[in-house]
Amino acid sequence: MDPELRHLRYFVAVAEELHFGRAAVRLRMAQPPLSQQIRQLEAMIGTPLFVRTSRSVALTPAGEAYLVRCRRVLAAVADDVHEASRIGRGEQGRFDIGFVSSAIQLGLAGPIRRFRERHPAVHLRLHEAYTAIIVERLLNGEVDLGVVRDPDDHDDLVGVTFATESFVAVLPADHPHARDRAIDAEALRDDPFVFFPRVAGERAYQRNLRPCLDAGYTPRIVQDAGSWTTLAHLVAAGLGVTIAPASITAVAPPPVAVLPLTGTEATTEMRILRRRDDDRVTSTSFGTAGGLPDLSATSRAG
Repeated sequence: MDPELRHLRYFVAVAEELHFGRAAVRLRMAQPPLSQQIRQLEAMIGTPLFVRTSRSVALTPAGEAYLVRCRRVLAAVADDVHEASRIGRGEQGRFDIGFVSSAIQLGLAGPIRRFRERHPAVHLRLHEAYTAIIVERLLNGEVDLGVVRDPDDHDDLVGVTFATESFVAVLPADHPHARDRAIDAEALRDDPFVFFPRVAGERAYQRNLRPCLDAGYTPRIVQDAGSWTTLAHLVAAGLGVTIAPASITAVAPPPVAVLPLTGTEATTEMRILRRRDDDRVTSTSFGTAGGLPDLSATSRAG
């Protein structure tokens, strides 16, 4: 037989107390079973670890050497247990966040910074992608958290709203309505549009179309692009107009006009999603230091 961890704990207690009775009390066990376990350990090792007399207990040279090693082993085991526990709670290891690019304009950098301050032992990795891709990776376990725009419903995901935005019209500087104070989507019925691709997410795509649909038409899309920044520059280049979340103002180049939209109450939501069965503190409390909702109390993804 090989010594087990209990043998090491029993031995260390006796070696530190140098008294079987006190060691038994410390271990919350009876003295006879403790003495039996120490004899069993000595038999496994093949040499006495203690010199026993009627009045005293002392370590042999082998016992003194073994005590150093037992303390080291028990400390390493305790460290490993604590590390596994921290990893299980999400306080150590790796944490992957998928995000859509427009989340940056809405203040995502703040929660990320606070996350790193709270969990310095966690290796944080960020992945920029479309909403649909992030949701797929979240469901597959490839990312731990998703910051997405208007995600489709999924029973296995829950989330909270990070931000809600209205829509604006983005026009080239030479557009006839570029100097208006506001505009109805109806006025853009005959304009070519540059737009986000449908594969980015069906709900997000439909939400962005809503102002035009409310005006009674589906826009003629002549070019798509993967980020609102790129779309704003395509508008500046004269390829068309677009309807976008209000945060596009932060990335729109100077030549374009960004106008409030009238005639629609359509909005778009930025959501923070996690898997329903992921209750690690890193997942449920992301961003709470910055006033964001706690993900431990959440609704379905959509």
